[in-house]
Amino acid sequence: MPSRLAAPTLVDAVRAIASDRDRGFVFVKPDGTERLYSFRDIAAESERRAAQLLASGLEKGDRVALVIPDGDDFVLSFLGTLFAGGVPVPIYPQVGFKNLEAYHDTVAHIAQASGATMLLTTSASKPFVDPAFARAASACRVLTVDDLAQETVGGSPRVDVTVAPDDLALLQFTSGSTARPKGVMVTHANLASNAAAFMLDGLRRDERTDKGISWLPLFHDMGLIGFVVGPLFTHVPCVLLPTASFVRSPRLWLDKIHQHRGTITYAPSFAYALVAKRLKEKDVEGLDLSCLRVAGCGAEPIRARALRDFAARLAPARFDPRSFVPSYGMAEATLAITFAPLGGGLRTDEVDPSMLTKGEATRAPGPDAAYQEIVDCGVPFPAHELAIVDESGQRLGERRVGQIVTRGPSVTRGYFGDPELTAQAWKPLAEGRGTGRGEPAVAWLHTGDLGYVVDGRLFICGRLKEIIIVRGRNYYPSDIEWVVGELPAVRRGNAVAFGAQVDGEEKLVVCCEGTASDVAAVQDAVRVCVGAQFGLEVHEIVVTPPASLPRTSSGKSQRNKTRQMYLNGTLPRARSVHTPGLTGDTVESTVENAPTAGPQSS
Repeated sequence: MPSRLAAPTLVDAVRAIASDRDRGFVFVKPDGTERLYSFRDIAAESERRAAQLLASGLEKGDRVALVIPDGDDFVLSFLGTLFAGGVPVPIYPQVGFKNLEAYHDTVAHIAQASGATMLLTTSASKPFVDPAFARAASACRVLTVDDLAQETVGGSPRVDVTVAPDDLALLQFTSGSTARPKGVMVTHANLASNAAAFMLDGLRRDERTDKGISWLPLFHDMGLIGFVVGPLFTHVPCVLLPTASFVRSPRLWLDKIHQHRGTITYAPSFAYALVAKRLKEKDVEGLDLSCLRVAGCGAEPIRARALRDFAARLAPARFDPRSFVPSYGMAEATLAITFAPLGGGLRTDEVDPSMLTKGEATRAPGPDAAYQEIVDCGVPFPAHELAIVDESGQRLGERRVGQIVTRGPSVTRGYFGDPELTAQAWKPLAEGRGTGRGEPAVAWLHTGDLGYVVDGRLFICGRLKEIIIVRGRNYYPSDIEWVVGELPAVRRGNAVAFGAQVDGEEKLVVCCEGTASDVAAVQDAVRVCVGAQFGLEVHEIVVTPPASLPRTSSGKSQRNKTRQMYLNGTLPRARSVHTPGLTGDTVESTVENAPTAGPQSS
């Protein structure tokens, strides 16, 4: 299906807006200074960098690994690679020496899996990535953005490389929260289709008045496609902040919305919770967020309380809670799959938790009954379809929990160089098999996510492979993690729940970060809380030292990796060791990063 956008590829889109000298992308530097690249500047610099890449030996279709922490250099190098006919492979940059060996493993895997022939990085990042690329079998030439800064011989002529809609545009490696990163093949046609879907149908952008504000990482789909690709296709200016700056000072996000009169922003649920927790009343003084018409939320399970707390905290700043737009998406579908309607704000479904464990999203029986609140993530875009299926691939009816599947022009081709994994995720439904008419069965993307629909609107429950089954009942790890994360001694977002086989029976294990002095209190609080909320007995509660639970580059907890570390005895623990003192009292000492010995009784 052809895109409804005027430009068929991102290269064409950038060239189409090259006459705009006044608007473009504002890049906020770590020191707070700002630099505007007009759309004209972006087009010219993309052409110039493309010429340099071609002069350096890049050929059409070559994969180029990008490890660039600076937003402006990343965006311009990404576009320059596309203009030259190359295929960018964004990789998150390492900013310190912590977990450097694991970083090298990930980078080496991505370089090997993508077959990258060129690495583009910065002088500062080069020492961090050189050892990783030395492990890759593909011959990889290393260039820095300083090399591209040299003037092109003979000026900067228009690069004459034909880029077609069906050409591969980028390899977006998944964040690896449930498995090793896989390279999603995104074409220019996928980019155009999804940009039209979320910018035109979802956000109803107005190129005259809209302005995006984002701190999201540019090496992941939500930041890159949501706030670079989509806006370039639809001529919308943006302000791009460093992710680290937001983490250090969440108010900076709001300051830039206020300062630049931003109309569109997006963030995961945890970011809204972080702002609500960190900001005090005095921090809100002087802010005016009445300009914001879209406050999108996605990328992880959405918690209604996080959004409500944010809205309450920012009410004095004239934040309108009707601007919330819960969404659902994934890299395999380019970015967005469903959007809640504009102006509707947060809508939820209150379901009976006991029935949810049986796969039925039954409404809670009354106002005084126990319920679980699940956020409405909206409907699929025009020309895109969504269904809920059981294990055999049969469609399920309303309020039946099953795997979410989708198809449409935004759905990508599969995983680069991995036909086996592609076949597992892209496959026809049961109804489409064996028609006997010689027609190829239509493949649907099987997302691995669990959900249900009500009146065509999607509600997300969890991940298929991470579901915890105890005595025939299904429990969703994210629900347990959120409840545990609300406990005073546990930082929100620093808890992981999973199932482990103990004597042939699946048991619940909860891991959370805390200090050694709080181990006993945390374990008691978690045991009581989980028992009261879910009627579950926790087999073991592991308290790990702060910042020790494994995470992806985008900050998501890695449940599978945490589970594996627990099983093989490498998960660190914060321990309280009591030794007799001279007076008979006990003296507490902390032993952190001591590995576990594997599953054991609590």
